[in-house]
Amino acid sequence: MAHRGNSQLFTVLWAASSLFLSLSLSGCIMPPPKPGSKISDVLKVAELKESSKNSQESPQSQSKEPSKSDDKPAPGLSELPADPGPFKLIVDKEGRELWQARGELGKFGGTLRLSSFGDGPKTFNAWDASDVESHGIGLMQFDSLVDIDPWTGKTTPKLCKEVTVSPDGKVVTFKLRKGLQWSDGKPITADDIVFTFDKLVKDNWGEGSNRDTISIPSDYPTIAKVDDLTATFTFKKPFSPLLLNLNALMLAPKHVMEPVTKKGKAAFRPFWNINCDPKTIVGSGPFILSSYIPSQRVEFRRNPNYHMVDSQGRRLPYLDKIVISIVKEQPQMILKFLGKEVDLLDIRSVRGMDAAVLRNKEKELGFTLRNLGPDDGTVFLMFNMNQRKNPKTGKYYVDPIKQVWFNSTKFRWAISHAIDRNSVVNNILRSVGFPLSTCQTTASAYHNSELKPIECDLEKSKALLREDGFVLKNNELFDKNGNRVEFDLMTNAGNTIRDAVCIHIKEQLRLLGIKVNYQPVEFNAMLNRTHTSLDWQAIMLGLSGSRLEPYSGANIWKSDGRMHEFDQRTGDENGTIKVTDARPWELEIDKCLDQAAGSYDEKVRTENYRKAETLAYENQPFIYIYSGALLTAASNKIGNYKPTPLGTYYTPKGTMHNLEEIYLKEGQ
Repeated sequence: MAHRGNSQLFTVLWAASSLFLSLSLSGCIMPPPKPGSKISDVLKVAELKESSKNSQESPQSQSKEPSKSDDKPAPGLSELPADPGPFKLIVDKEGRELWQARGELGKFGGTLRLSSFGDGPKTFNAWDASDVESHGIGLMQFDSLVDIDPWTGKTTPKLCKEVTVSPDGKVVTFKLRKGLQWSDGKPITADDIVFTFDKLVKDNWGEGSNRDTISIPSDYPTIAKVDDLTATFTFKKPFSPLLLNLNALMLAPKHVMEPVTKKGKAAFRPFWNINCDPKTIVGSGPFILSSYIPSQRVEFRRNPNYHMVDSQGRRLPYLDKIVISIVKEQPQMILKFLGKEVDLLDIRSVRGMDAAVLRNKEKELGFTLRNLGPDDGTVFLMFNMNQRKNPKTGKYYVDPIKQVWFNSTKFRWAISHAIDRNSVVNNILRSVGFPLSTCQTTASAYHNSELKPIECDLEKSKALLREDGFVLKNNELFDKNGNRVEFDLMTNAGNTIRDAVCIHIKEQLRLLGIKVNYQPVEFNAMLNRTHTSLDWQAIMLGLSGSRLEPYSGANIWKSDGRMHEFDQRTGDENGTIKVTDARPWELEIDKCLDQAAGSYDEKVRTENYRKAETLAYENQPFIYIYSGALLTAASNKIGNYKPTPLGTYYTPKGTMHNLEEIYLKEGQ
């Protein structure tokens, strides 16, 4: 999982309508690859079914307040493009093995114009990226060994020609296609696989949380080169989430990055930072960075060595350039789109208040607004539960007085009951989203539907606080030691939806006598506080989710995870996090995740993932508020634009999962 911050192409939230039918996976489970199988047989997709009965908390069934918007609602669920079938392998006259694109024949040339709000990427070093924007930009420039088919949910080869799983599930073999090249013309080989996974990922170079998602700590696979095109991952025990999670881990160019690693980790993190010369970047994706003007614009050029062709055998991508304009405020993205300065508003760019405006302008401005259904991601409030001292300063990361409050389950439940999730969805999201009470949305096959929605109940909040020793005096809340209950709350600046939700929380907690000092913070500065300085008290954030594989959030949930932010533990000089003070329920979640990941038995996996969800619900380390729905608005001049719900997360480029075959139509 990664943070949702500001990128239109890869991030932040909202979509659906007051008429939107809730979707659930209705108990359908997507099994991991079976031992002995080839990758083409690996995964079945669960069909999305219209089912308000199985919805965790649909606006229709749970809402107590009508929407205040009288505008024309967002569209109903859009019809999905037809499944084009599997990719075909083409061998050109030089013997290179290339995937043939599945879309219609397009036209070469042109520039696709996109937008992003916030401050832009933190880095162009994809292996040091902790925010979704930097990670997403990396995925435009670097391909992975495998991908997830956006129509079927099946794991499919990407850089690979074939992937096989041994009968005992312990050995996974990756065979690259012949003739693959980096953007500088150097060959892509098994040496790159070994370097990426046995060096960068294994030894926690850069951001380091990648390791958490492809193994359990005690069983990192042995990576071995078989020949120039073949490598194996060998585990002591089966690790069922491997292939699903590998799709987001990019292959690194050994010939470029190994010399940097020889200089040590201090040299690696600044490598390919936002001040780098774009000419030094060597990738395998469809586009490569060509220029970056901080806080203004990111530009990409076509990679002439990309490994896909169209039906006439012509090398893709079709587009010459992609330009992403960076704006400070979310509404500016809408204005740029309506002004025809950008061609696409991708998922999580369209707010509820925008949907009606856009719908009324579709015909006039020549674009289409699409509703792809419920979002996998979540938005939540969390407190800093860290009880340790900063080893450099000797001071506590969190004031010891506040530590007591934040570490009280009753206190967190009191806060949770004070939030009016239905009001947030109806009046702030304009019914474009869903109230949320647990870490799994209804889009997940593993969601435990027996967990009850958390209702807004201020009397229950007050009772819990009294039980915990808090006292209300003259409308001000004090703890049992006479300390006034007050804390700082932040979220990322420029996100108008989260800003409004934080104001709602501040006002609701005022009714309990709690003083909230709310301040929006620049996104990258906010991440520095949650990841590095650990200097924060309360925060509202969003995280991408996974309807196919909950273990993709292992870096969030495991006590030694590198994004275990409600109680982030720091690593040693090698990046290894050793946990000695985990709470019993944290250890139980660790156990559940490891047991699910270590089995191909879907019953075992479901049981453990749902138990982990229940533990998270009972202890409220994340106070979930809502999940969005997926709206996208695209100019009708964009050819081969075929967004799907699965494509929004399980391919690198959001709704443009087939970015290499996107083209601009003539005469529009």
